[in-house]
Amino acid sequence: MATLLTTPLFSSLPLLTQPKNRPKLQCNSKHGKSSFDSNGIKKLNLSKFRKLDVQRSKFLQMGSQERSFERNLSVQAMDSTGTGNPSTISRNVFAVMHLLVSLGIIVATDVFLKQAFLSASIKFPSALFGMFCIFSVLMIFDSFVPVAATSLMNFFEPAFLFIQRWLPLFYVPSLVVLPLSVRDIPAASGVKICYIVAGGWLASLCVAGYTAIAVRKLVKTEMTEAEPMAKPSPFSTLELWSWSGIFFVSFIGALLYPNSLGTSARTCLPFLLSSTVLGYIVGSGLPSSIKKIFHPIICCALSAVLAALAFGYASGSGLDPVLGNYLTKVASDPGAGDILMGFLGSVILSFAFSMFKQRKLVKRHAAEIFTSVIVSTVFSLYSTALVGRLVGLEPSLTVSILPRCITVALALSIVSLFEGTNSSLTAAVVVVTGLIGANFVQVVLDKLRLRDPIARGIATASSAHGLGTAALSAKEPEALPFCAIAYALTGIFGSLLCSVPAVRQSLLAVVG
Repeated sequence: MATLLTTPLFSSLPLLTQPKNRPKLQCNSKHGKSSFDSNGIKKLNLSKFRKLDVQRSKFLQMGSQERSFERNLSVQAMDSTGTGNPSTISRNVFAVMHLLVSLGIIVATDVFLKQAFLSASIKFPSALFGMFCIFSVLMIFDSFVPVAATSLMNFFEPAFLFIQRWLPLFYVPSLVVLPLSVRDIPAASGVKICYIVAGGWLASLCVAGYTAIAVRKLVKTEMTEAEPMAKPSPFSTLELWSWSGIFFVSFIGALLYPNSLGTSARTCLPFLLSSTVLGYIVGSGLPSSIKKIFHPIICCALSAVLAALAFGYASGSGLDPVLGNYLTKVASDPGAGDILMGFLGSVILSFAFSMFKQRKLVKRHAAEIFTSVIVSTVFSLYSTALVGRLVGLEPSLTVSILPRCITVALALSIVSLFEGTNSSLTAAVVVVTGLIGANFVQVVLDKLRLRDPIARGIATASSAHGLGTAALSAKEPEALPFCAIAYALTGIFGSLLCSVPAVRQSLLAVVG
């Protein structure tokens, strides 16, 4: 009806054409001008009628908009009561089920590969093998059935975003139990390790950055836009209060009933895990100026240590037993840290999806990326071994910190290939290296005049892995794709390199 009313009232009236040289008569009146042709046919001036018609159309449109606005208000009011749109609840339930199924498949795949490699006595990292398999399947599907590759990516995207959202948590356990890990290390050796970590980070940053610049000048490849990467959602107030409730209830329950879940590690697991998560949520919400100094992962580790200290004081057991319950390294009696570190294999598997997402970028800038990563990784491993020997660091400790620039998940797999290493020290050194990079990478890159986003991204990820990547990409999104690629490739190439017996023997020879 509105459409009919808003149609111009006189648009369908035919106007007779006038022959040439036919006299016209005009008369003026208060209603406007009228004209007559020689046949006496009156021609109306429709301008005023059209103005009235436009006003009528606007009035009708305003009425339609008001009715639409009222309908929107009623729908929103029904949604707010929870009874107006039941499909919202079903979508939320489906999203949760989608996340659980996709994440469950990744975790189950990691567990299966670990058991298979352990049964076959294969020392190669099982998660790395799985990552190659997933990436190969995606590439094959993309070549022959692109729709299948896209469907797989969409199916596993919730799991990938979940891992990306909570990624720093998986690094925390090694920092939490650091007091137990370094207790037997002499103070002089600790100073040497700090020197190697800080100086090694700067050296690796320079090598990777300047190598990328040199190769880029040779190949002269133009920059292209990277594939957009989905970002995980921020933490909500509901999550904060939910984890706070879990912490207080489980903390009091563990004090009143110390063995309610069978063992002390299981009894302490809920409040230690919730305190770790709470620290990360709070740390992530801090202002950027504070996070430069007080990184969320430090807040996360500090929160867990304070919770352990409070429980040790209240129960009279002391700090050390509670930290021992945090990371037991016993599959039959896991602690909160064991649960978190159990996702490290899934983190490696998820690299396949990020690599596939940026496959075009990898292909276009393959020369800069692969050359820089290979040179930087080789330099990092052998320079650490050499400097450790020069400063007189114990061989077992030197070997433990060899993969200092490689992400925790793969660094632990690398040191497992050697004998007599301290895996807790390895994880702690890797995290500290990342924290140094996260706090100082932008300033140092500016001082070194490395302004190319490719060089900045590769240098950051090759020297400070995930934590440095997160810090740089937050302010320089154009460097994120190169950070992500170098982050994964550095760990992959380092693992492949150390899985060769001849390379391991050469590293041990340098260490002495």
